[in-house]
Amino acid sequence: MAHRSDGWRSGRGHAPEGPEARAYLTDYAALLSTLPYPSVVFDHRWDVVLANPAFDDLFKTVSHHPTAMPHQNLMRFVLFHPDAGAVLEDHESSWCLPMLAHLAEGLEDHGQDAELLAIRQEVEDDPIMGAAYRQGLPHWLRTVGPDAAEHDGSVRPLCHPDPRWGRTHCRVVADAPRMLESLGYRHMTLVLRDPRGGGRTARHAPGRRRTVGHLRAVPAAEA
Repeated sequence: MAHRSDGWRSGRGHAPEGPEARAYLTDYAALLSTLPYPSVVFDHRWDVVLANPAFDDLFKTVSHHPTAMPHQNLMRFVLFHPDAGAVLEDHESSWCLPMLAHLAEGLEDHGQDAELLAIRQEVEDDPIMGAAYRQGLPHWLRTVGPDAAEHDGSVRPLCHPDPRWGRTHCRVVADAPRMLESLGYRHMTLVLRDPRGGGRTARHAPGRRRTVGHLRAVPAAEA
């Protein structure tokens, strides 16, 4: 991708309009770079806007996919990438079904969004996933309750490629500060549990912390 002078990369869309929005996201990127856990900012389509080095490290072993890379669109990655289950364990119930619920929610709020409609069509084109969306998802929500679909606060299994983490769990912490929400973005962090600490949250992630210069920023698609 071509680098721009303001620090953004050209990609699926363009950087937010206006110097104030760009300055805010530049500072938000600096904040993400200090976090030792995988952290990402995305829009209503789940197109990735910002991601920190720990996020890149979590998915560094996944193979190339033309449309479902984690640094491009998280929803597509969870639903369509063949390697997703190798990182996001208990893939169907812990990650896929909640993401299908978010797809349904997104279509309720943005029913004419071309990207969400395209994802919905790809789900329908897969017989198993289409049946899961139309039949399995409603049954699952009735059985476990709608809160199970929420990312924020949930504890989910994953397998980190770094053997110092290995098979562990993460607490999903999702938030949308006022300024970030006004831009149409949300922030999500996967707070990794120390696999040696009986489920306790690790104080520091293994490995060295990289500076903001290593932070990857990908502009969101144009609304």
